[in-house]
Amino acid sequence: MSDQKSKSQQETAFDNVEHEEELVSKSELKRQSKELQKLGETLVNLTPAHFATIPLDEELQDALEIARTINKKKDGYRRQLQFIGKLLRHRDNTAIELALAKLTHQHRANNAAFHALERAREDIIEHGDDAIQRLIEQHPLLDRQKLRQFQRQIKKEHEKNAPPKAFRELFQYLKEIMHDE
Repeated sequence: MSDQKSKSQQETAFDNVEHEEELVSKSELKRQSKELQKLGETLVNLTPAHFATIPLDEELQDALEIARTINKKKDGYRRQLQFIGKLLRHRDNTAIELALAKLTHQHRANNAAFHALERAREDIIEHGDDAIQRLIEQHPLLDRQKLRQFQRQIKKEHEKNAPPKAFRELFQYLKEIMHDE
């Protein structure tokens, strides 16, 4: 009988250990809740075009739409974000987080492409034919004569303190050709 009693006590102790591992501290729950509220706030602050690309169920989408209409300085906005956090707690947010990561990556790629175009334009203006040659080697669809013409026009604009028309046109030309490749 004592063997059964000790086995029973051991099983109970083992169950308690398993149960303790599943428990999460109150601090951790608060941290998770704050993270979900931040995720909700990120979703609320998206542009309408980006918001449309995020996979959301109807209840969550409605809650986010309501939060978009509330004045951000009012207490109701904070409560709505808490509600959104609560809704997110009971969902698998993997698809939402992946969609947001894709948007962030897309934004960074667009910024990098924009900066590359700006560097190419500045390089043409400062270094002339050498820069044009390097750029044509990388992007054979560019027209050498057109690039030289832009460079001369930009120099004239600088000398006359004229509006930077050719400066903008060069950027647009580079954007058209280099983006299509």
